[in-house]
Amino acid sequence: MSKKFILFVEGYTEMEGLVGFLKRWLDARLDAPVGIVPVRFEGWSDLVRDAKKKANVYLTSPKQSEIIAVIGLIDLYGVTLYPDDITSVAERYKWLKKDIEDKVGQERYRQFFAVHETEAWFLASLSAFPTEVRKALEKKAAHPERVNFDTPPAKLLQATFSRELKRDYKKVTEARNRFPKLDPELVAAKCPYLQQMLEELLKLAEEARQ
Repeated sequence: MSKKFILFVEGYTEMEGLVGFLKRWLDARLDAPVGIVPVRFEGWSDLVRDAKKKANVYLTSPKQSEIIAVIGLIDLYGVTLYPDDITSVAERYKWLKKDIEDKVGQERYRQFFAVHETEAWFLASLSAFPTEVRKALEKKAAHPERVNFDTPPAKLLQATFSRELKRDYKKVTEARNRFPKLDPELVAAKCPYLQQMLEELLKLAEEARQ
């Protein structure tokens, strides 16, 4: 019986190649590959509102034994659920993760965040971008998760594309083009929060096979 994750994502960008990117890292470390089934929501607020109900559907279904866990993935940028006095990335990540997991109330639900957006992972591996973009963003590529709440990765890419290439950065199109070219080993090495997420998924997958 094949085992799989259910992956809750907040929009169309994450539907374009994210599964393959995650599986390349995970399957290289497992004796047998695992499945990842994406479920799209209409933004982060929709995901947070309906995560409990939809996670319950999957984790109480007749086929729930096939499911390793339900995973929620949201961009940290843009979420506004935390108290005003929580300002750092680490504090916001910890508070939001606990808050959402507690609200879902399922042992096999895990909430993660892309810091600050999944586009940070593209910054970690600039080789797929045109030369002008690579040169303009070289300094940002060393620590992509530090591209911040003021100018998050997608806005940085939009400004760079507009200035250097005289065209827009189209999130869904670029995700379709970039995710298949990403080296998950390289990206995880530069993105500690992504590394933590991948390691927890690996642990869950290994435990599910015991």
